[in-house]
Amino acid sequence: MATDTASERSSAAPTDPVHVDGESALEEAVDDYDVVLVDFYADWCGPCKMIEPAVETIAAGTSAAVAKVDVDANQGLAAAYGVRGVPTLVLFADGEQVEEVVGVQSEAELRSLVGTYTD
Repeated sequence: MATDTASERSSAAPTDPVHVDGESALEEAVDDYDVVLVDFYADWCGPCKMIEPAVETIAAGTSAAVAKVDVDANQGLAAAYGVRGVPTLVLFADGEQVEEVVGVQSEAELRSLVGTYTD
C-alpha cells in the first residue's frame, strides 16, 4: 500500500462525514483529499444538529471530503482554528484553509462554497 503525500491526494472522498480526533487526524484528512469541509460541532448544539443533514449531503453529493470535529473532545484543536462558536465550518483546498463560516448555513450555501473549489 502506497503512502499518500500532498501531491498524491486521493480523488475519491468518503461519502460519509469522517469524525476526526486530534490535530494529526485533521492534518491527515486535509493532506489526503483535495477539498475538505471541516465541521466544528458540539453534541449539545441545536444549530449543529440543524445543519447535520446538509453536511451529510455535501459529503455524499460532492467530491469534497467532510471531517467532523467535536469541539468538546478537541478543545485545543478548536482553539487552534479560532473556533469561538459552533457550528463553525472551515474549508480547505489543496492543503490550505480557504474559507470559514460560522452559524447555520443552508445546503445550497454549503454546496456553493464547496463548489468554488471542486470540479
